[in-house]
Amino acid sequence: MIEPKFLGLDFSCALSSLSNGQIPKKDCLLPLISKVLGYCIVAASTTVKLPQILKILKHQSIRGLSIVAFELEVIGYTIALAYCLHKGLPFSAYGELAFLLVQAIILVAIIYYFSQPLGMKTWIRALLYCAIAPTILAGRVDPILFEALYASQHAIFFFARVPQIVENFKNGSTGELSFLTSLMNFAGSMVRVFTSLQEKAPTSVVLGSAIGVVTNGTILSQIIIYQKPQPKKEKKTD
Repeated sequence: MIEPKFLGLDFSCALSSLSNGQIPKKDCLLPLISKVLGYCIVAASTTVKLPQILKILKHQSIRGLSIVAFELEVIGYTIALAYCLHKGLPFSAYGELAFLLVQAIILVAIIYYFSQPLGMKTWIRALLYCAIAPTILAGRVDPILFEALYASQHAIFFFARVPQIVENFKNGSTGELSFLTSLMNFAGSMVRVFTSLQEKAPTSVVLGSAIGVVTNGTILSQIIIYQKPQPKKEKKTD
């Protein structure tokens, strides 16, 4: 009998229980749900930053956005993706990082474009990233240094959000931040905590997702709190 599998998803256990008129057991159902949610995150990640990109392009403005926050995000995604590849985790456990990294790089490029003229320090940061990132992604790093880099990745993601959170608080506004992108970031972090636990990912991976829940949740809350109600249009009277 051919086992019903698709993209690494094993449906045999669940289908067997259902065919016998039984609800699948937790040990059977949770791993399957985890895999399905993992692939859902990967699929959603292909467009998660698109609303933010489109909002900047539409308004031709980066008002209220922290450049450093988005630069740190690129570094964080690079280290996280390289580490997951190095550890040989299943694609469903980290696949979104590849799509998020590409979109984050595009987003930073757009922010640079609307931040003209760029200072020398910005150019140096960009060139350093282009020089070092390929080495890290290829895994050509000492294992001990790799672990240290991944440990620092959590701090990088945390501090990638802090400048934006502080900027929002100072301005009493979230500027051009996209609600939809922030919502998807928060939801993705929540789901990734569950899938990481089910996939028995390293504790450091779970911790990173948990930090994402807190920081993304804070930014999402700020967008909701600082959102200004749209003024009602006055009815014209003849």
